[in-house]
Amino acid sequence: MTMFAQQTQSNDRIYTVSSLNAQVRLILENEMGVVWLVGELSNLSMPVSGHWYFTLKDSRAQVKCAMFRGSNRRVTFKPANGSQVLVKARLSLYEPRGDYQLIIESMQPEGDGRLQQQFEQLKMSLAAEGLFAQSQKKPLPEQPKRVGVVTSKTGAALHDILNVLQRRDPGLPIIVYPTMVQGEGSAISIAQAIGRANARQECDVLIVGRGGGSLEDLWAFNEEIVARTIAASQIPIVSAVGHEVDVTIADFVADVRAPTPSAAAELISRDMTHQTQKINQKTQQLHHAMRHYLTGRQATVVKLQHRLDRQHPQVRLNQQQQHLDELSNRMERAMHQRLSNHQQHISRADHKLALHSPAQTLKLQSNRLEKAHHRLLDTMDRRLLNASHKLAMAAEKLEAVSPLATLGRGYSITRNDKGKVIRSADQVQSGDTLHTKVADGEIRSVVSE
Repeated sequence: MTMFAQQTQSNDRIYTVSSLNAQVRLILENEMGVVWLVGELSNLSMPVSGHWYFTLKDSRAQVKCAMFRGSNRRVTFKPANGSQVLVKARLSLYEPRGDYQLIIESMQPEGDGRLQQQFEQLKMSLAAEGLFAQSQKKPLPEQPKRVGVVTSKTGAALHDILNVLQRRDPGLPIIVYPTMVQGEGSAISIAQAIGRANARQECDVLIVGRGGGSLEDLWAFNEEIVARTIAASQIPIVSAVGHEVDVTIADFVADVRAPTPSAAAELISRDMTHQTQKINQKTQQLHHAMRHYLTGRQATVVKLQHRLDRQHPQVRLNQQQQHLDELSNRMERAMHQRLSNHQQHISRADHKLALHSPAQTLKLQSNRLEKAHHRLLDTMDRRLLNASHKLAMAAEKLEAVSPLATLGRGYSITRNDKGKVIRSADQVQSGDTLHTKVADGEIRSVVSE
């Protein structure tokens, strides 16, 4: 008792299993926060509750996941077993079983999702460094003397920019710094073109951009080397990438963001009034300030949302719903098992009944009777054959001692009317009728003397 008391006193706390699981769940959710994972979907289950349960795996490990109805409604594609996906998730613990699991908040196909994740990570990193800060922005010249354009020399963006500048200010000199804007090595090519423009100091404003495209097509303008080169440029830069709805890292770092290449040319054209230029510039500065502010506030909202999610009653409700789904699955499996056992019992009973069926017994007895009948016939045939053989042999012996055989050798037998054999002449009198047996018949005669 003393040793046990000492051990008990040395522990800060003695947990129950449920309290331990609850504590571990809080530690996982508070310490790890939100994580991003790439993996393959397997064991995907979508019960009527609307929640999704599945396993996320790679070649060496796997982890159980739950995506509740409120989150999976935002998934824009149809997941299936074998799909490669990128997920945003919170680490948690399913307390009733003590299973470590992920609570999925968003899901995307791996390719698009990975690019979007890289975009968000770089955006947050550069924002934290202050590269998006309004204090870093350089004002555009009120009347540029020479305009530089960093884009593809064969692209539609250059054609649009030249058309606008030619229409609005035909005398404005333009220097094109051709570069790749898509594919492998394009980010380095863009950075080098901006570097050449800064080294030559031939222009007092740069338009950097290209025409529209997919996220992958525009990815060169989301590369860190391009962002840092734009931030380090001594020449003010107008970002003009894609269409108005397209947003890249270059837009956040540039001094001014234009929604399209044509809009960039409009923005720096000298036929705009001074006041309009200032208003546009201030508007762009306000937009950048708002983006910077919203980026910071978004991070705060994400943290607060994470804290709210951990304390929200919906979390407990989701746990209970998951437990209910599990119990439902277990009940269904048990019902199937019981039905299977009963079916096997019925099959065995049917088999036993078939074995003891009167029809089966009658059939067996009929088979036995038929075999006995065949054996009886075979025995009778053998016995008849043996009897015939013995009879033939006896007949041969009888024939050998038969009086008929004697008759055949010329002898005869004489009887009177009474059938008595006549062996002496004294046995007859005149007038007696005699019957003489010979080999081939009988002779009747009357004694005369």
